[in-house]
Amino acid sequence: MNLILIGYRGTGKSTVARILASRLGWDTVSTDALIVERAQLPIPEIVEKFGWEYFRDLETTICQELKEKDHLVIDTGGGAILRDVNVQALKPCGMLFWLTASIETISDRIAGDSQRPALTSGKTVIEEIEEVLKERTPKYQAAADFMIETDTGTAAQVADRVLAQFRESQG
Repeated sequence: MNLILIGYRGTGKSTVARILASRLGWDTVSTDALIVERAQLPIPEIVEKFGWEYFRDLETTICQELKEKDHLVIDTGGGAILRDVNVQALKPCGMLFWLTASIETISDRIAGDSQRPALTSGKTVIEEIEEVLKERTPKYQAAADFMIETDTGTAAQVADRVLAQFRESQG
């Protein structure tokens, strides 16, 4: 069994994953970090040189590899749910927690993040978040076993909520 965090960037997946892994004594894995490691390039360069499709192909390969693992806290990239094959790989081996936050919270948290290329062109940060969330929200909803709001509380408190849901579901 794995704990798998899904959600838009800026919802706290990486920070909460580290806290959860520490509390459970499990390893944490970031699909984005594995993509960067595999490509030997930062994400903006991967997308610039090879395009989003190449990035998504690497992401799918990594999701397929992770389905064989156990006792991991997996921090997925925000778009991992765009391909059903990724969700189909991860769902049988773990519990998916969708971390959510308001558009304003996300905007505040990702301000100045240069490691993520724009997903839309010619839009403000708020417009991009709104557009991308409109597309992805139904996919997050369909994939998630649980939804955890991250606007309020510390990352440790969010991790507490995830662990409580996880333990409750385990009976």
